[in-house]
Amino acid sequence: MASLDTSIANTALPTIAADLLASPAASVWVVNAYQLALVVSLLPFASLGEIYGYRRVYTVGLAVFTVASLVCAASWSLPTLTAARVLQGLGASGIMSVNTALVRYIYPSRSLGRGVGFNALVVGVSTALGPTVAAAVLSVASWQWLFAVNGPVGVAALVLAVRYLPETPQAAHRFDVRSALLNAATFGLLIFGIGEATHSAPGPVIALVLGGAAVSGFFLIQRQLRLAAPMLPVDLYRRPMFALSSLTSVCSFAAQGLAFVSLPFYFQTVLGRSAVETGLLLTSWPVVTAAMAPVAGPLSDRYPPAVLGGIGMATLAVGLLLMATLPARPDDLSCVWRLMVCGAGFGFFQSPNLKAIMSSAPPERSGGASGIVATSRLVGQSVGAALVALCFGVSALHGPALAVALGAGFAAAASLVSFSRLTAASRS
Repeated sequence: MASLDTSIANTALPTIAADLLASPAASVWVVNAYQLALVVSLLPFASLGEIYGYRRVYTVGLAVFTVASLVCAASWSLPTLTAARVLQGLGASGIMSVNTALVRYIYPSRSLGRGVGFNALVVGVSTALGPTVAAAVLSVASWQWLFAVNGPVGVAALVLAVRYLPETPQAAHRFDVRSALLNAATFGLLIFGIGEATHSAPGPVIALVLGGAAVSGFFLIQRQLRLAAPMLPVDLYRRPMFALSSLTSVCSFAAQGLAFVSLPFYFQTVLGRSAVETGLLLTSWPVVTAAMAPVAGPLSDRYPPAVLGGIGMATLAVGLLLMATLPARPDDLSCVWRLMVCGAGFGFFQSPNLKAIMSSAPPERSGGASGIVATSRLVGQSVGAALVALCFGVSALHGPALAVALGAGFAAAASLVSFSRLTAASRS
């Protein structure tokens, strides 16, 4: 649910704006409010998970998310919906911040790749299927049902979470409020600045916001260097495997973001496909990702994640290049098999990379590592979306192809960084 709602509102935004009599510029805050609340609280909630237990943070986040979803469904104006989306984003952050850390305590170390494989399957497919699910619901019901359906599903998930999620060790360090505030300022301004760039805000405004993010980020890092268990895990970034795996994750999700934001425009405006046809075409990517993730997970228990991830990202780069060089009037099959190559590459990469991130951190720092997993994903996707706007500004006609080609470049860079982990592993 949390992954779906990250992308599902984008598709429903025009419908929501029309129903609430809101301008397109104002309605963007339905998306921005959720993303900002999510990104500013991921690392603080991960830290709370280390201190009070991942199970407790997860279940509270799930409860808040479920209640907030019902409030979203009952909203009668743009301000009330925006406020409810902030609350929903905080609930989603409680879930996503400690999700991967819980997987580490559920699966034995010898099977961690299998566990993160199933986790990657759920997150990746849910994120990718957001537009398709939204289109399907909106074809038979009002936008309120996009949020209302989370109610019964959330209650069922909460019952399962309370009954089955394991208790985890609790750290002795205290929660650092100053770090939480600096973290919120840094990542909040960063994501807001990227979003403003996406929506063609004035250059001085973008520069001011991103400059503020850089300043607060500097003070955040300085404070973290003095802490034994920092909220922003700079201690983990001293480990080459962790740092390179995190960088690979950002590049991979930037590539995915470039593709998922630009391809719908390509299919609808260039090829003349309908919204339903576009959703069906794009579904071929997550379907193959779903098939590959459980395969790649167990393989990462036997082979180096650096090799598996490098192969996966190289495959994604090839698939995106094939999409960028489609003929002028391709048939559906030509689009689908290329998207399947992209999905296979991304699915083959994600599980081994998640395992590399989590296994390179000590068990007591699983919360920090889990927070970085979610933060890397959101930052990468936001960067990808902003670069799509830049590509469209360069050329309205060729913007989608340019964005997909740029995504191939990010995937190729991620492949090189992934293979470089072989050297890091030999030195450690």
